[in-house]
Amino acid sequence: MILEREVTTWYLEMTARDELVPARAPAWEHRLERARRPSAAFARYLYTAVGGDWHWTDRLGWSKARWDAHLQREAVELYTLQLGGAPAGFAELERQPEGNVQLVYFGLMPEAMGRGFGGRLLSYAVECAWLPAATRRVWVHTCSLDAPAALINYRSRGFSLYETRARRVPLLPATGPWPGWNHDATYQGR
Repeated sequence: MILEREVTTWYLEMTARDELVPARAPAWEHRLERARRPSAAFARYLYTAVGGDWHWTDRLGWSKARWDAHLQREAVELYTLQLGGAPAGFAELERQPEGNVQLVYFGLMPEAMGRGFGGRLLSYAVECAWLPAATRRVWVHTCSLDAPAALINYRSRGFSLYETRARRVPLLPATGPWPGWNHDATYQGR
């Protein structure tokens, strides 16, 4: 059943590297790194595992060929958070004209939430976005469907709000990473 819902979208930006407020590293062992040659299967896995609870649906219909073509673009960079050798979150950057870098996707898997990894991964992704001297602006948008801590994390890292939009959108129920899976009913905490 498709429902309609009012969704607020917040657009945020950082226009200077020194605006970044890095998060402290969590006490738990973790690893952050760029996936230099991510496969379509791996990228889709991250997208569904992280975004399934937050109604990320725009890429669900992408074919393997479309994923491959997207990931092979030099402008696209994928960064991962790993816990115990397994992926626990990711960030996707896209380098755009005139020195703009968009943080296109960002998020954690449920078991990594609430432990300080969101701030750490976001700090790392933003540091990577600012690496080329040509970067003039890093921007992101989040919405009222995303994790409740998302907007707080962006603001805490130094992003400033520059636009807010509200609109009604058709909305399927959140499925988690697998159809029929209900995060709220099955995930009992960390």
